[in-house]
Amino acid sequence: MPEFKYKYTTKAGAKEGMIEAENIEQAKTMLSRQHIKYTKIGENKDLVLFGGGPTQKDVVIFTRQFATMISAGLPLVQCLSILANSSENRIFARAISDIKQKVESGETFADALRKHPKIFDELFCNMIEAGEVGGILDKILIRLAEYMEKAMELKGKVKGAMVYPAAIVSVAVAVVIFLLVFVIPMFGTMFGDMGQELPWPTQIVLNLSDFVIERWYMVFVMPVVVIFLFVKFRQTEKGMILTDRLALKLPVLGELIQKIAVAKFTRTMGTLIASGVPIIEGLNITARTAGQKVIEIAVLEVIDDIKQGKGLSEPLKEQGVFPMMVVQMIEVGEQTGALDEMMNKIADFYDSEVDTAVEALTSLLEPMLMVFLGVVVGFVVVAMYMPIFKLGDVVG
Repeated sequence: MPEFKYKYTTKAGAKEGMIEAENIEQAKTMLSRQHIKYTKIGENKDLVLFGGGPTQKDVVIFTRQFATMISAGLPLVQCLSILANSSENRIFARAISDIKQKVESGETFADALRKHPKIFDELFCNMIEAGEVGGILDKILIRLAEYMEKAMELKGKVKGAMVYPAAIVSVAVAVVIFLLVFVIPMFGTMFGDMGQELPWPTQIVLNLSDFVIERWYMVFVMPVVVIFLFVKFRQTEKGMILTDRLALKLPVLGELIQKIAVAKFTRTMGTLIASGVPIIEGLNITARTAGQKVIEIAVLEVIDDIKQGKGLSEPLKEQGVFPMMVVQMIEVGEQTGALDEMMNKIADFYDSEVDTAVEALTSLLEPMLMVFLGVVVGFVVVAMYMPIFKLGDVVG
């Protein structure tokens, strides 16, 4: 929901406030009902002027600090007030202040959090609601903080593994562009003076050099267009399903993607079940936060089977998306009544598996990228020297 900033005057002087509404007319109506005589109102532009909203790390710190204060016996409203004043992110601080005001006006903490879906996702809000109902908010907050820290750690590992390959590819592209723009044209002038027919590799490199120099803007436009079209395709239902299925079938990388998806699924489900969220509701949340369309479809179909009276392990086995070991461990968890513990054990195991897979992928990519860089640069160099070698043969 859009956020509107308004200014009003009190005996203490001019003040500012924030209000959420569908549009500016609704915001004005809401202020009139609250008997607030505003002097100026407009859509909040601070998000653009002062940077983005809170990061996942900000939310983790907020949750961890909140859990500590609640465990120490501080009232909920006082905790929110302290956290709003201590937050360095202005947007996050305003959101916490708004949540505090809503709690003071009689709303539940979970309902107040739901008014800020860009910061607090459905999983967060549902777990807080379960904690409020069960009177274990401090424990739920600790679980949430641990869950988000694990999720951040997993994401960091994957991002870290991609830094080196991205750096190598960037260097390769920069070197090739430098050669095509500054080095190849000098060879082209020299070969033109020779008046001989050039070998096809040399001609390809010269034509590519002319293209980059004369239509340099295409070098930047083409990648942007390709990325834009891919993103648009991914935004469609069919496009997302197709690309996710292809991603799972990729050698080495596909296995890594599957392990990440399994770790995220089991970690989320284990945390939700342990927090008292019903299994069907937990599966719904997990499906929407899976980040992998194939997993999402499989989990939603599992929900239909559970509604018909089946357990969790049997429908998961029928889907064929999750490894057999995962299904068997979930089955043991169901039989022993410790499904949440088993889910977290599976998540811990697959976290370590992701570490191994990331190391294997990195060790595989390093030589492949070095060979790629050598082949590309080597092709350009050889192509430029081929006419010189040919001229040497003629002179000999």
